[in-house]
Amino acid sequence: MEEETRYEAVLSRDARFDGEFFFAVETTGIYCRPSCPAVTPKRENVRYYATAAAAQGSGFRACRRCRPDAVPGSAGWNVRADVVGRAMRMIGDGVVDREGVAGLAARLGYSARQVQRQLTAELGAGPVALARAQRAHTARVLLQTTGLPVTEIAFAAGFASVRQFNATVRAVYASTPSELRAAAARRGPAGPRAAPTAGIPLRLAHRGPYQSGAVFDVLAREAVPGVEEVHGTRGRRTYRRTLRLPYGTGIVAVDERPRTPGRQACAHAGGWLDARLHLTDLRDLTTAVQRLRLLFDLDADPYAVDERLAADPRLAPLVAARPGLRSPGTADPDELAVRALVGPTEAERLVRRYGKVLDAPCGTLTHLFPEAGVLAQAEPDGTLGALAAALADGALRLDAGADRDDAQRVLLALPGMDPRTAAVIRTRALGDPDAAPPDEDVPDTWRPWRAYALNHLHAAGAAEAGTGTGIAADGTAAAHDSERETH
Repeated sequence: MEEETRYEAVLSRDARFDGEFFFAVETTGIYCRPSCPAVTPKRENVRYYATAAAAQGSGFRACRRCRPDAVPGSAGWNVRADVVGRAMRMIGDGVVDREGVAGLAARLGYSARQVQRQLTAELGAGPVALARAQRAHTARVLLQTTGLPVTEIAFAAGFASVRQFNATVRAVYASTPSELRAAAARRGPAGPRAAPTAGIPLRLAHRGPYQSGAVFDVLAREAVPGVEEVHGTRGRRTYRRTLRLPYGTGIVAVDERPRTPGRQACAHAGGWLDARLHLTDLRDLTTAVQRLRLLFDLDADPYAVDERLAADPRLAPLVAARPGLRSPGTADPDELAVRALVGPTEAERLVRRYGKVLDAPCGTLTHLFPEAGVLAQAEPDGTLGALAAALADGALRLDAGADRDDAQRVLLALPGMDPRTAAVIRTRALGDPDAAPPDEDVPDTWRPWRAYALNHLHAAGAAEAGTGTGIAADGTAAAHDSERETH
C-alpha cells in the first residue's frame, strides 16, 4: 500500500484498514489504528508499520484512546501460505511462548535465523517482538477485565518474570499495571469486576459487516452434544463449547450479535462478538482467543471478499443480500477433520464412548472431543482409523502453521478419503479461503475467495429451502441432513 493511500485512510478514519497497518506520530510518541478518532496528525509526522510490534520496537506506545492492540488481525495471514503467513498464524496460537523461536522454526522447517530474517524484513519485527506485543495485549485484557492479582496475570500472559511484565506494560502503554487497572475501573461498571470463577469477559473484534446469524446457523446445525450447544432464539443465541488447550481445558460462551437496522449498510462498520472464557489455566488465554477468532472467521477482510465476488453477475445479488458473509473455521483442527469424515451422529457416539469427561462439567457440556491417539487405538480400521493414526503420529499436521498443500496430499493418500471431505478439511481446519471441492463449479475469477463464494451459493439455496443459511460441515447445502458412514 502506498503512503498516500495510507494517509488517506488515516485522514478519513477508515476502519476498513484497522489491523492492516498501524501509524505512529513522531511528535507524540504514540501509535494508533487508522480509525483513531484523535486529531489527524500532519503527514510529515506520520510513520507506518505493518504490525503493532514493529511500532513498539521503534519506541512508540499504544494510544489509550483507540487501543490499537485490540484490532482484528490482518486477513493476509490467513490467505497466505508462505513462511511469513504460517509463522504469524503460529505466533498467534502461542507457539513462541510455549516452544520459543527454536520451536517455531522447527515447525516451519527453517532455521531460527532464517525465520528472524524473513519476519523482520517484511514486518519490521522478529518472532520475539511479535510474541511480546501479543503478551502485552493479553496482560491488558486480564488487568482490565478480572480481579486477578498482578503477579498471576504476569505469568498467565506468558511473561518469564514480574520484572519483565512490568517493564513491557510500561513501554507499551506508558502506564504501570496498577494504573491500567485503575483506569479501567474509572470508566464504569465494565471495569475489573469479574472473579476468576466467573470467567474472562471478552470482546472479539471483527472488521466490517458480519453475518453472525449465518455462522450461528452452521454451529447450531453441527453441534455435537456433550461438546457443544447453541441455545436462545435466532438473533440472540449463545454458542457454548469445550476446548482442549495446551495447558488445560476451557469452556467458552459466545453471543450472537443481533443486526442493528442500517448498521450493516455502513461502509466502515465494524463490531465485535461478546464472549466469556472459563480456563483451568490462564496461560491458555492467548491460544483460546486465537482459536475462537479462527472458528468465527473474525480476521477476514469482508471488503476485499465482497468486492471480488460482487464483480461476478451470478454472485452480485447474493453478496448484496449478505454482505460480510464469513467462512467458519474450527477451534480444534483435528476434531474438525474427524467430524467432517464421520458426520454428526457418529461424532456424538465417539464423544460418548471415547471423549474425556471434564473435571467440572458445566450443564450439558460434559466432554472433550476424543484425541486422535485415543481414536487410533480404539477405532483402528477404515478411513477413521487411518486419519486418526496420521494425526496422532504427526504424518498429518493441521495446526496453525501447517503447509496446506502437504496436508492435502496426506489426506488424499489415506484409504477411503474422498476429495470433497479433504476440501472441507482444508477449508475449515486449515482456514484456506480459496479451497473448493473438485466437483463444484468454481471459476478462477472467484480466486482467492472461492470458499466464500460457495458459502454464498449454499446460503442462498438454504434460504430458498427455508432451512437457514451457511455451509454444512460436509460441504453440502444446509438442507442436506443425511449422515455419512465411517469408511
